[in-house]
Amino acid sequence: MRVLVTGGAGYVGSHAAKQLVKSGHDVVILDNLAEGHRQAAGNLPFVSADLLDRPRVVAAMQEHKIEAVMHFAAFAYVGVSVTDPAIYYRNNIVGSLSLLDAMREAAVNRIVFSSTCATYGIPNHVPITEDHPQHPISPYGFTKLAIEHALADYSHAYGLGYAALRYFNASGAAADGTIGEDHDPETHLIPLVLQVALGQRESVDIFGTDYPTPDGTCIRDYIHVDDLATAHVAALEKLKPGMALKLNLGTGHGASVQEVISLCREIAGHPIPIRTVARREGDPPALVADASAAKRELNWQAKRTLREIIQSAWKWHRSNPRGFGDSQNRVCDANC
Repeated sequence: MRVLVTGGAGYVGSHAAKQLVKSGHDVVILDNLAEGHRQAAGNLPFVSADLLDRPRVVAAMQEHKIEAVMHFAAFAYVGVSVTDPAIYYRNNIVGSLSLLDAMREAAVNRIVFSSTCATYGIPNHVPITEDHPQHPISPYGFTKLAIEHALADYSHAYGLGYAALRYFNASGAAADGTIGEDHDPETHLIPLVLQVALGQRESVDIFGTDYPTPDGTCIRDYIHVDDLATAHVAALEKLKPGMALKLNLGTGHGASVQEVISLCREIAGHPIPIRTVARREGDPPALVADASAAKRELNWQAKRTLREIIQSAWKWHRSNPRGFGDSQNRVCDANC
């Protein structure tokens, strides 16, 4: 298929684009580069546009004869969404609705949507199944849930086929080391820990050590970004007009903050000092996916272990200590 990947210069989007190419699809990247990196898109056809510019998005779909969309373009900092919700409502909700209307105008009727476990809020139980109540506790989580509702309504009214993929902690880097995680500011645990190993930070903060978990630190389900990418492709290839899929993407296994830091120390061969600070408001003790529905619906399950996740991340960060700032002059082939 000819697939438009919105936010395809971002972290998960660039890995999904790479997997799409590997699977034989034709890919066009659309990104406004507000948070993405042009280098992450390699030599794939690239459209510089904002989703709020609907005529430009429609033109891109028509020019490239797009048949399906993978939608990753969103702001994703939970804390910023609390302090500045306006930009999240405009970008994540209004931008996504603009994209859906552009799809209708261009007669594109399949979309894979990057959703999140943040739509669940504080879980009543773990592992979390798809029928768990969705009560997000941040504007970020609410914006993703709002688009899930919009997708359901557009599917019912207009025959849109959609997959809303709720993933847990995206981690790691491409196995070949060509693309990886580069955020500014960085908020994800594994790159923060590895930045300490690289001497870019003095220590890593642990937000609370008194949770009701075996070692007192929060437990999360870390899933390799390449496993996420294969799930997106599998969902795309299953979709038909009018079909609706709502699936968790995770490993089904949790790791604590302390466990992640210990494994990073082992893999990087550095001591990695820690600093214990107060809990962050709204941090659940544990978030772990029940991804059995994805296995049933897509014949998919995560393959890579936490060790493999950290090894791939360390390979990327060690080779690119300034992220894509180290590769501004590098030109990748279409498989990059």
